[in-house]
Amino acid sequence: MGLLTGIAIYLTLWWTVLFAVLPLGNRTYAEEGLEVPGGGDPGAPVNPNLKKKFITTTWVSAALWLILFGVIKFGLISLPRIPANY
Repeated sequence: MGLLTGIAIYLTLWWTVLFAVLPLGNRTYAEEGLEVPGGGDPGAPVNPNLKKKFITTTWVSAALWLILFGVIKFGLISLPRIPANY
């Protein structure tokens, strides 16, 4: 795996993991029983904790990338072994 390929795979993993992590632990205004600020959505999170979620996304993506790198580096799965259905 080349440098650019590794970076591209990491960024793809990062965005995928981010969208999986974003909804975790959110409490909405409706769930908290708070009044929604002017024009807001009652389903919007009170405190989205974005910094914490970005950090979590980064280390989870790094762990997944390392696993994928190991699988590719040691040849545990190669493209010719994956069956193609046409």
